[in-house]
This record gives sequence, structure tokens and C-alpha cells, in this order.
Amino acid sequence: MAELTGAAAGRVRTVLGDVSPDALGHTQPHEHVLCDMSAIIHPSGLRPVAGDDDVPPGAAGRVAPEFPASVRARINDPVRPDTYDWIRRTVLNLDNLRLLSEDDAAGELGLYRAAGGGTVVDSSPVGLGRDPLGLARVSRASGVHIVMGSGYYCRDYHPPGLARTPMEAVRDEIVRDVEEGVGDTGVRAGLIGEIGLSWPVHPVEEKVLRAACLAQAATGAPLQIHPGRHPDAPLQAMRVVAEAGGVPERVVMSHLDRTLWRAEDLLALAGTGCYLELDLFGQESSYYAFNPDARRPNDRTRVEWLQALAEAGHLDRLLVSQDICQKVYLRRYGGPGYTHVLDSVVPLMRRMGMSDKEITTLTVANPAAVLTVG
Repeated sequence: MAELTGAAAGRVRTVLGDVSPDALGHTQPHEHVLCDMSAIIHPSGLRPVAGDDDVPPGAAGRVAPEFPASVRARINDPVRPDTYDWIRRTVLNLDNLRLLSEDDAAGELGLYRAAGGGTVVDSSPVGLGRDPLGLARVSRASGVHIVMGSGYYCRDYHPPGLARTPMEAVRDEIVRDVEEGVGDTGVRAGLIGEIGLSWPVHPVEEKVLRAACLAQAATGAPLQIHPGRHPDAPLQAMRVVAEAGGVPERVVMSHLDRTLWRAEDLLALAGTGCYLELDLFGQESSYYAFNPDARRPNDRTRVEWLQALAEAGHLDRLLVSQDICQKVYLRRYGGPGYTHVLDSVVPLMRRMGMSDKEITTLTVANPAAVLTVG
């Protein structure tokens, strides 16, 4: 794997340095390699939400919903065959939400490379356990290019002090991550995001999004957004992008296959010029723990949506990925691993009539285009 340093026109910034877009190969633009989503869990099931440092002293602050006793009793169970299905459906399990093993990550990405994968984006920003040096070690060990994210995730994951931090300081931090590296690691981000939004959007989340837009304008880096779980959320986020000076054509709107289910909504979002990302391939359960009323599609329906959007003229604005962020999705723990798109989705696309050129556009050309800076 090339290890290049220094900015260059038309390059993709990986954790090991800048590389040519032609070097990426098959790319999954929304995954998590090393991350920690366990901040949403407290063993009691009842906790002040992280980041509420703007609550006056003595005030109660916000409190997360109490988990049912059946969930609290199993929060500490390890992921294993007899717990797998329950954890996969419920999600709220400490072991499941922590992807901390570099050995696991390198092994899983090694399988991805053997299946034909070249690059993944680790969309973990601050708050999701981002680990720049760990990602660099995993990239070297696996031979897979890794593009690292920057910025901040949803409100429940914000660090203390962010509420009082000026927007300009957040902007400057993101710019440093992209141009100089995170802290003193020297490892640079190649993506702004995933910027996390709740529903309704919290004022601190909107501040972060606006700061991210300013950082995008300063660096040219792509901006990836995690919208709130409501059909109005993606368009609202794009309105903020337009107002804040972001570049809509360089924005990736994530998780649309758990947010939008009507063709007219997908087409309306496509009209903003952003990239539409269907990134939950392989997650085919009808039950979605974070929104039980969601009408999540299976993989065949996802491909049908891609075909419809392509027929409407949006093929070059579509992205596909798996959003692996839990142990239950890793091969080692019984899941499909990062190879699901390569092993199962690409053959499905062919069976459903997509041409090799269309598939290459989705899995190679589009991610290379959005990740290229300069």
C-alpha cells in the first residue's frame, strides 16, 4: 500500500497518506473499523445524557429513557451464539457496541481485501471512539486503504464542553484534522463526518453541522451527514448546508434506507445535488431497535431503489455500504462481515439486470469521486 505525504491535487486522504483515486478500487464509503457506541448505555438504564454541561448547576438535566428490565439484565452479556439473535435485534449491549480490537479489525478487513475490497471509510467522528493511530495500524496490517472521519456525532455522544465551544473553534478543529492531523498523531482525516443529527435537531448539533460546512468550504473535503430518524430530516439538513455555505454536491446523506421509504422523498433529496447513500446492506430484519416503526427494506428492495434512482438520472450520485458498527455484523461473531456487498449484493445486482458498468459506477467510481479532494 502506498504511503504518500503532502497535499496533492486530485488525491484521496487516507490514514497512511494521500493516494490516487485510481488506487481505491471497490470502496465502501460508510463503515466503522474501530468505534465505540456504548455511550448510549448505562447499566442502570437511566442516566444524564453526555454533554449536558450547559445545564445550570442543580438542574436535573436530560435523562435517557429507561430500558426495560429484560434489556438491563442482559446489557453485559458477551456476543456469542446463544445471545447473538437477541443482541442483534435489541442492539443495546455493551460488548456488541464496542469494536475495539485491532486484531478483529485487521482480520475482518483482510477478508474484505481477499474478496476484492480496496478501501473503506471509517465514519467514526469524535464521540464514537475514533482511533487515528489504531486505524493506521489496521490499514497496514490488512492492506486496505482507510479514510478517517472528523467532526462530532449526535448529541448523546458529545464530550463535555462542546455546548460552550464557539462554532469557529469547531470549524478550526475539523480543518486541522484534515490538513494537519488529529492532535499530535499526524494521521489526517479525509472526510468530515459522519456529522450526527438527532430529531428534532439539537442546537449544538446544528452548530456542529454549520461548523462542518465552513470546514468543508475551507478544505474541499467531503461532508457526510447522519440525519435524524424522521423523513423530514435529510432535506432539513440540506437546507442548513445551503445556508451555512457548504457544497451540496460534496455532501453524502447517509442511512436513507432507514429514513426515507417513498420514491418522491428520495427524488426530492436527489434534487438537492447531494450523494444518496444506501448503507445498511445486509441488515434485513424488519425490526429496527432505534425506530420500531421504520419500514426498512431488504437488499432486493434497496437494489430496486437504486435502479429507480438510476433511471431518473441519478446513477452518479448513489453510494452503497453496510455501516458495520456492531460486533454482530462481523464475520468472527456470526455476521456477514465487510464482504457482504461483494459476496452477495453485487451478484444480486447482476441478477436484477444491472450492468457491470453500473455496478462499477456505484462501488468504484462514485466513492472515488466524492472522496477526491482537489
